[in-house]
Amino acid sequence: MSQGKRFKIVCPYGKGTGDSETTMEIPLEVVVGELLRERGLRLAVAESCTGGLIGHRITNVPGASTYYMGSITAYAYEAKVRLLGVRWSTLEKYGAVSQETALEMATGVRRAMAADVGVSVSGIAGPGGGTPEKPVGLTWIGLSAPGVDEARQYIWNGDRLQVKEQSAQQTLQLLVDFLSDSSLPSENGGEA
Repeated sequence: MSQGKRFKIVCPYGKGTGDSETTMEIPLEVVVGELLRERGLRLAVAESCTGGLIGHRITNVPGASTYYMGSITAYAYEAKVRLLGVRWSTLEKYGAVSQETALEMATGVRRAMAADVGVSVSGIAGPGGGTPEKPVGLTWIGLSAPGVDEARQYIWNGDRLQVKEQSAQQTLQLLVDFLSDSSLPSENGGEA
């Protein structure tokens, strides 16, 4: 995935400070939607520690049903196995918060929802549940698309809600980075 681009819009009326224009960042979920629509791709999300926050943000964008297939919030091991096809052996060997599980979740949600792109997030939001090897704030984000299966690790600071918000924000940023890759095909069949 490439480094993130910054997407901004300019408001011609300013904020009443005498400025002729004001720069505002576009929410990442809007950018994700524009890029998915531009490329003719469909997205599915597997969430654990974020508890549906990513799906909530994506569905706040009008017209999301044209590119968003849906999400599966799989919190318990049993849900990860039954709904996403994560292997018990993966969970037993590596745990729910691991590169291996994040990859299986992303691949599983992509298959389950017949999407082009699947993303997943699994982490330890706290305040309990952390260990020296897997501290509170540890999060794995997975991405699965044709020819791409990867996961990234993050360790966030903050309380439970902050960990969830940072995880959701970074998942959306990873999607923007991936979808901004100029080698991906656009909807008209050519490269963007």
